[in-house]
Amino acid sequence: MQITFHGAAGEVTGSQHLLEVEERRILFDCGLFQGHRAEARRKNEEFAFPAESIDAVILSHAHIDHSGNLPRLYRQGFRGPIYCTEATADVATIMLRDSAKIQAEDARYLGKHLKRGHPPIEPLYDDEDVDGIVGLFETIEYGRMRQIDRDTRIRFLDAGHILGSAITELDVQEAGVWKRVVYSGDLGRRDSPLLHDPQPIERCDVLICESTYGNRLHPPARDIKQELRRILSDAVKLEGRVIVPAFSLGRTQQLTYFLNDLFNEGKLPPIPVYVDSPLSLRLTRIYREHLSVMDAEVQRVLEADPDPFGFPWLTYIHSGAESRALNDRHGAMVIISASGMCENGRVVHHLAHAIRDDRNTIALIGFQAEHTLGRKLAERRPFVKIFDHEFPLKAHVEKLDGLSAHADANDFRWWFEQAAQRGGIGQAFLVHGEPEASRALADILDGYCDEHPIIPARGDSYEL
Repeated sequence: MQITFHGAAGEVTGSQHLLEVEERRILFDCGLFQGHRAEARRKNEEFAFPAESIDAVILSHAHIDHSGNLPRLYRQGFRGPIYCTEATADVATIMLRDSAKIQAEDARYLGKHLKRGHPPIEPLYDDEDVDGIVGLFETIEYGRMRQIDRDTRIRFLDAGHILGSAITELDVQEAGVWKRVVYSGDLGRRDSPLLHDPQPIERCDVLICESTYGNRLHPPARDIKQELRRILSDAVKLEGRVIVPAFSLGRTQQLTYFLNDLFNEGKLPPIPVYVDSPLSLRLTRIYREHLSVMDAEVQRVLEADPDPFGFPWLTYIHSGAESRALNDRHGAMVIISASGMCENGRVVHHLAHAIRDDRNTIALIGFQAEHTLGRKLAERRPFVKIFDHEFPLKAHVEKLDGLSAHADANDFRWWFEQAAQRGGIGQAFLVHGEPEASRALADILDGYCDEHPIIPARGDSYEL
């Protein structure tokens, strides 16, 4: 048995981990690399393996850095099953269609700026590729052991990261010996809004675990409500606008849930709130369709409030014209818009409009990867480039880490302890983290597994 790490190894995007067991080749996730355009394009265009050689994909969840290159895998010949939860299939269908649209828009934009003689830029994939890959989804409910062939069985546990996210327990037989490989996907936090806590694993011979925040401690998620109340109260006094770059999937729903909570409690400052993302609107509909799999607190809220993602001061923006009109409005307001790292989408226009006014606030509520506009804002650089123009950063920048959907060091420690009490961990590999975070988590994990944890680099292979 061999594992090769083709992405999210020493970095936090492009998750692709290939498990080879005798004649079987199983790919854990197939995500897009994000970052510098040229480098990301190069990584995303070609796979390190023939796409048609992959027998199956296990999709941990629908975030684009885990799912976003599936249509290209299909374009290059993959036709096997993709195992995931029902909610992940629903969410990924929307996310991948949106990604295909972005691919087409990027190709058109870059095509207009090519030097003479440069070959044309083609999208990584198109709608037909998305239709093809969506047709390969095979859903498995949480907790059910599914035999996928004579020598392979799979079970999903709730990862508590986003709607539908799963920890994978994969049992594989090689030369008559069964081994369990566990892939964390992205592990969620305990006591996170909307979602259940991550479920403990029973035992594993091999653990592949993310490490995004292995060196961090998050403030309690509930503190975010009070931080939001403070920021919005200041905006009302200053008559400024609050721009919240938020991922359409997960983060926007968490945020509107908290604002809805404040409204129901009579604690929300009198300020209009706009969610300016058609993708967020479509995904919120999916969240509404899967309310039954959310945590006990959501079930209590539903007894009195049929829509935890809506309140009278909240407006979902549809058209581009409506989006542009927001920049002509005066007075205090909140604009929640994608993307979460400020790399593309409508939020970039809102930032360009708001960044030079010290009455305004930019509220960053998620991880900001290296080289992104979001990271530069988080570092409070005096000038940042937007649409190829330098803008002075005069707006206030607030960093609210309490809404992170990723486990922190204490959450990981708890999860490792639970695993150690239920049979233990053999060999562990730490992925999906910047080097300092992975090293810090390795120090924690070292006390709970049989072998020293390994932090692989992209392309590294290991015999198991």
